[in-house]
Amino acid sequence: MDLANQSIVSEFVLLGLSNSWELQIFFFTVFSLLYVATMVGNSLIVITVIGDSHLHTPMYFLLTNLSIIDMSLASFAIPKMIMDYLISNKTISFDGCITQIFFLHLFTGTEIILLMAMSFDRYIAICKPLHYASIISTHVCVAFVVASWIVGITHSMSQVIFALTLPFCGPNKVDSFFCDLPVVFQLACVDTYVLGLFMISTSGIIALSCFILLFNSYVIVLVTIKHHSSRGSSKALSTCTAHFIVVFMFFGPCIFIYMWPQSSFLVDKILSVFYTIFTPILNPVIYTLRNQDVQTAIKKLKNRFLNSHKTIPSHYFLALIC
Repeated sequence: MDLANQSIVSEFVLLGLSNSWELQIFFFTVFSLLYVATMVGNSLIVITVIGDSHLHTPMYFLLTNLSIIDMSLASFAIPKMIMDYLISNKTISFDGCITQIFFLHLFTGTEIILLMAMSFDRYIAICKPLHYASIISTHVCVAFVVASWIVGITHSMSQVIFALTLPFCGPNKVDSFFCDLPVVFQLACVDTYVLGLFMISTSGIIALSCFILLFNSYVIVLVTIKHHSSRGSSKALSTCTAHFIVVFMFFGPCIFIYMWPQSSFLVDKILSVFYTIFTPILNPVIYTLRNQDVQTAIKKLKNRFLNSHKTIPSHYFLALIC
């Protein structure tokens, strides 16, 4: 039977984070600023790495791709959420809801694999430094990125196909600021117990397994660093600790939401803010902008930009004379 033919819902109503007008104005201001900062910060990283040949290394190649994914993850739902605060009719079409589900799982699935690749890169760099050049190469990093997108697309397609088979006959109110399976599937006109098991098996367990692997790799790295007392080791310890905090903030909410799909909507909404809004803006700060090499490259890029603008008037004047 084609269950999708039983659906009579053509649009969903997004209830957002709050019904209070004062809180909506507050969220509009805060999330607008965070979104702009996310886009500017990650764009600056991409431009800086591309523009400075000294940063054309495997690690920064992975970081650049992480910034691109973060900008995408922040853009699949946040702009609509911001606009919804200015209008009273906060609806999204059925196709638009499915599209949000697709892009959410595409970008989160891709980022999970990319974070694992970055963890492997740091593991080799710290635990096996003499073999780093022979193990981690540009081709290997490209393979990591391609694999992350393949996994992301495969995972998101499975979620979309699953969502399209669900019959929706009402109600149509989504208690969140974007569409995702844990809140949408509970509106389906079928027994949600089996759907919950599918959610746990396809998203929750995968996220938990990847987090355990990442946790073990960071533990090995931190233990290795602890046995070195040099200044560089202390810096590496601080960096890896900050990296793990970001990983925990990204995986923690995902694991909770998809391992317990029947949990409180309020808890889910709060946790969703972390991996869709806060993590994309924390990644450039934690992973890159604190890095001395990137700071130096940004200063050089800034000086090059200012010097080019200083020379434009004189060149323009000479061109007029000629």
